[in-house]
Amino acid sequence: MALFAPCPRGLEDVLVQELEALGADQVGKVDGGVSFSGDADVMMKANLHSRTASRVLLKLAEGTYRDDHDIYRLAMRIDWPRWFDVSRSIKVKTDGIAANVRSLDFVSLKVKDAVCDRFRQAHHGRPNVDTRAPDVRIHAFLMREQVTLYLDTSGEPLFKRGWREETGEAPLRENLAAGILLLSGYDGSQALLDPMCGSGTFLVEAADIALRRAPGRQRNFGFERLREHDQPAWETLLTEARAAELPVGPLAIRGSDRAGQMVAVARGNLKRAGLADVIQLEQKDVLQARPDADSGLMITNPPYGVRMDEQESLAELYPLLGDWLKAHFAGWTAHFFTGDLRLQDLIHLSVKRRTPLFNGSLPCRLFVIPMVAGSARRQKAGEGDAPEAGADDQDHAE
Repeated sequence: MALFAPCPRGLEDVLVQELEALGADQVGKVDGGVSFSGDADVMMKANLHSRTASRVLLKLAEGTYRDDHDIYRLAMRIDWPRWFDVSRSIKVKTDGIAANVRSLDFVSLKVKDAVCDRFRQAHHGRPNVDTRAPDVRIHAFLMREQVTLYLDTSGEPLFKRGWREETGEAPLRENLAAGILLLSGYDGSQALLDPMCGSGTFLVEAADIALRRAPGRQRNFGFERLREHDQPAWETLLTEARAAELPVGPLAIRGSDRAGQMVAVARGNLKRAGLADVIQLEQKDVLQARPDADSGLMITNPPYGVRMDEQESLAELYPLLGDWLKAHFAGWTAHFFTGDLRLQDLIHLSVKRRTPLFNGSLPCRLFVIPMVAGSARRQKAGEGDAPEAGADDQDHAE
């Protein structure tokens, strides 16, 4: 199978490592995803185990096009009745970069017409269209002169793990949170603190890593509705995944948030994920949080600030965060994921790494600040302290 897994931009290298560990072949990254090949087991493993992929797409056809008629003809060459029964509802979605067409929605319509026409040609009738909860999702991707048609083996996006019901105003997607944890080097052996935990996404994803739990264990997948689905093989993979899990017990993972409403939301999410009794969760202001270990990882997603008054409040908060880290977190490494790039200057600490990431379409940075014994404060005019040794002032992707 020729496969493609899109992911949040900036996490391509992490996804490459995941797929290689799952036995994928011909792994190659592009901006926003990773192409690979493998058999049906590899495809199912990628859906079940990848923490960072957004979907796993099966490539069915690709070719050049000049207009929508070429795209229709390419879609007509695919033996759609081989892949799924006419009783399955479908949805076609089209994306593109510099696509040379009048409308992406019109391309979706032409591909849908080709699918239905191919079924009618085989005397099977035609599948129904369901834009909300389809059984089968078909993706078309257009570049300036090339079109690729995919069958979505995931169904719902893979960041939908099956445990979240409540979110904050701007929840961090689960696969982005997991990718940030993996970029930080978190493997479950370190103490971890999120002092601005919101709905608890970092906490749940960290616990899944620590307990070696497959992120897709609680949900269904699109490949289960395809004709060639091997249910016994899938049940074997699920059994192997369950056998690899560690026993659920107290973890060195803590979260807090100043908003009581968000703590309640996080507590509900932890309960649905089966983690209510193994993660410590408190209501407190970020500056009141303290470490409970000599070393560890702080990983958090502070508010970005949209309104002017929020921007002013954040500008006042960042220096306080720097003082708080210096006073209490020697031996720890702080990771701030934010779209507010002022943080690196206003926190007045030496930022070791700045990894470019995207939260949807919003450009962000993962700022990494190791807190060592002594001062980590950046040298400023009139101060005698030197900047922390090894500080790197360049953006780079890990």
